[in-house]
Amino acid sequence: MSEVAPKQWWNEDRGRGGEASAVVDPEERIDLLLRDLRSTRSGLSSREVERRLLQVGENVLVRRGGRRWPRELLRQLFHPLALLLWLASALSFAVGNEVIAIAVLLVIVLNAAFALVQELQAERAVEALARYMPQHARVIRDGATKVIEASGLVPGDVVQLAEGDRVAADMRLLSGAVEVDLSTLTGESVPVLRSAELEDANVPRLAARDLVFNGTSATGGEALAVVFATGMHTELGRIAALSERVKEEPSPLELQVRRVAWLIAAIAITMAVAFVPVAILGAGLSLQNSVVFSVGLLAGNVPEGLLPVITLALAVAVSLLARRGALVKRLSAVETLGSTNVICTDKTGTLTENRMSPVSAWTLAGARDLADDGSVRPGETEEPVFAALAEAAAACNDARLQRNGVAAGDPTELALLRAARALGGDIDAAHRERRRRHQYNFDPELKLMSTLDADADGTWIHTKGAPESVLPRCARVLSSGGHELPLEPETRGLITSHVEGYARDGLRVLALARRSLSTGSEAPPREEIERGLCFLGLVTMLDPPRAEVAEAVARCHDAGIRIIVITGDHPLTAAAIARQVGIGGKDLTVVNASRFDHRHEREIERLLESRELVFARASPEAKLQIAETLRGHGYVIAMTGDGVNDAPALRRADIGVAMGRSGTDVAREAATMVLTDDNFATIVTAVEAGRQVYDNVRKFIVYIFSHTTPEVLPFVVFALAGGAVPLPPLALGRDPAEPGIMERPPRRRSEGVIRAPMLVRAWLFLGLLVALLSLAGFFYVLLGAGWSAGDPVGAGSRFHHAYLQATTMTFLGMIAGQIGTAFAVRTQRASLRSVGAFSNRYLLLAIAAELLVAAIVVYAPRFQALLGTASLPAEDLLWLLPFPFIVWGADELRRCLLRRRDVPGAPTRAAIAGAPRQAH
Repeated sequence: MSEVAPKQWWNEDRGRGGEASAVVDPEERIDLLLRDLRSTRSGLSSREVERRLLQVGENVLVRRGGRRWPRELLRQLFHPLALLLWLASALSFAVGNEVIAIAVLLVIVLNAAFALVQELQAERAVEALARYMPQHARVIRDGATKVIEASGLVPGDVVQLAEGDRVAADMRLLSGAVEVDLSTLTGESVPVLRSAELEDANVPRLAARDLVFNGTSATGGEALAVVFATGMHTELGRIAALSERVKEEPSPLELQVRRVAWLIAAIAITMAVAFVPVAILGAGLSLQNSVVFSVGLLAGNVPEGLLPVITLALAVAVSLLARRGALVKRLSAVETLGSTNVICTDKTGTLTENRMSPVSAWTLAGARDLADDGSVRPGETEEPVFAALAEAAAACNDARLQRNGVAAGDPTELALLRAARALGGDIDAAHRERRRRHQYNFDPELKLMSTLDADADGTWIHTKGAPESVLPRCARVLSSGGHELPLEPETRGLITSHVEGYARDGLRVLALARRSLSTGSEAPPREEIERGLCFLGLVTMLDPPRAEVAEAVARCHDAGIRIIVITGDHPLTAAAIARQVGIGGKDLTVVNASRFDHRHEREIERLLESRELVFARASPEAKLQIAETLRGHGYVIAMTGDGVNDAPALRRADIGVAMGRSGTDVAREAATMVLTDDNFATIVTAVEAGRQVYDNVRKFIVYIFSHTTPEVLPFVVFALAGGAVPLPPLALGRDPAEPGIMERPPRRRSEGVIRAPMLVRAWLFLGLLVALLSLAGFFYVLLGAGWSAGDPVGAGSRFHHAYLQATTMTFLGMIAGQIGTAFAVRTQRASLRSVGAFSNRYLLLAIAAELLVAAIVVYAPRFQALLGTASLPAEDLLWLLPFPFIVWGADELRRCLLRRRDVPGAPTRAAIAGAPRQAH
């Protein structure tokens, strides 16, 4: 039914001009469609919905394209690092050493399988986030309006659409009109009008002006629509599922690691090729043995766990952030978060609780304090002007307050409705809807909303908005006795002074006005009705700062992160809240952004180069311009937003942050990260997680590179076969953050994940130390058996068993050195005690597993025969016990010396808040 009926309706009505095309009346066309869909204007029943869900399935886009894991497995098998191992295995087969060839192949398969599992788990983790933030739709079922998950829509459902909604299925408008962004389907970013009263014959479906489609966004207006196609039967489903159309780009971190992989491959091949003539001419080895040694060099140079650990670290961070209220939609975004050095934040709901409560009402009759329970304080009498103010506050409003305490709507409108109730106004939603003839939606540019209302007393325009927007449109003012008087300059000044006084106290201020129209008049254009108004009064409300924001702001300053507040609120109100949470310091700069456009780019650049500041009365276009200017100066920015018009700025920012509670579907779609708690402190937590991930990846790189030296050096010195391939402790990807991670300045955007000091530490300090210890163990065993230079160690010689024990000692020495290195690299400069030696249980489990594998390799007879190991006596094992402590202790001493040498250079909070800073 979801497919046949609407397709027949479309083709007969418009495609072929059939019988239905003779019907001209739009209402009759709608009745025909409802008949075909077996629905009514009052929607479906819950039982009918259940039946249709069984018949047509959920309203979801099904991934097409077959299984993805074979392609992912092939990608892992033929990665640059894996190609080195393929080459090593092929060379081993070529010289007849099948054991080494098979061992190398096993390493390839195991590494690819592990990497594949991590990739698929990470992908599923990101997809699972959609369940935390499902798209919703308002439908009429069983005669009542309900909010449901969009996946439960079925053909025949009647849906209410409003500004900011994401259209969740293909629909035909029944009444009203909406502006729709069709860029998802057409690529055209300019919104187009779709209205129930506009109909086209013989046009493509996407061009029909009475249809809206799945995946598009309502950017303005309100409408009622009936669903005629869901899921894969929609236009979006026919074109392709969104997940199949968008190809994920590799993150900068992944690109850097791939470049490093090619560099390692070039070094490894050069060393392996150069080693063959050295081994033949210098050590007198045969060609076969020389190739075997070169295979060992190739294997020893391959950091086979490098890519899996990056995926694991990012996936762990995404899961951790999801539990803390930040839903990151791309793994690579975690890395970007770590380099954020500017946060552009909203005020309402992000710095504040978004819990508006009315504080007072002011008119020419004076001020009225409003009690918390929504009533006028005892002893205060009402004046006619307050009755008019209450009527306007209740009429120009879309929120609902029910007697059972249930509230629905925007927090500001709910507070305004409570103020109207406190002043004795009628806040019944049914009464309001009966009076309303037309609504002029809130315009973020005008900062106004108006309604056209009519009853037995006449027809009125009621307007609310920012005082500086409402007051210039007023020509009269309502006196305390209820009479309209000319609005004189002195009265304007009095009103303005009260607005500024309330704003300095951190209160949000709304102005209300009205105008009488002739009875029965049609809804005139907006520019005609929002002028010549009669000023009624002011309503103030309080939205207190979140308790945890001040500490989060201080952490940002410690971390070298600037905070810029971009809000639509009054400059004085925004400044008061900013100062309360510690933004900007004493010399906070507050800018009225209402006048900004493309002509003020230089001025914006000058302001942004200076300090933390507040942009008040900022439009979405100004927010986009600020984002572009900051990025143009090299800053890495996180930008918050919740409205439809915030989407361009969210896409332009390095990290777009949408509000999960108060944000629109459009904003959440455009953002990189969604805050389920709308809390500024969660952004700071996410930045810390990004830094932690980057640090953990660097720890692993130092760890794995530090074992290139001890694995290669024995080949060079002794031309020995059977070099051990390190077992990477991927648990380092789960290491806690190093102390002081949020007291360092943000890293530069261009800074690579691998730096020269890291390689020096890995190759020439930790690696060389482990190599020397391993060689010391080798000579300890061999010399202890009575061997001297020149004595044969081959099969059949009396020192052959001692030689096998010595090579086994070298193998175990490397493992012991790895354990010490794993603890050493857990911090870059801080002491291990600061993070806790045993705080990473995953690392402890990995070490235990590594020791178990080593014991099996050394003492199991089958592995002894396969890998050429030999059992070691207890006294030889005691020789290995100090190795981890020597490696860790030496690096601990090195870090201690670095800490003593370092001069604190991190910027102070005051410097971040008030002093000029340069972009990274």
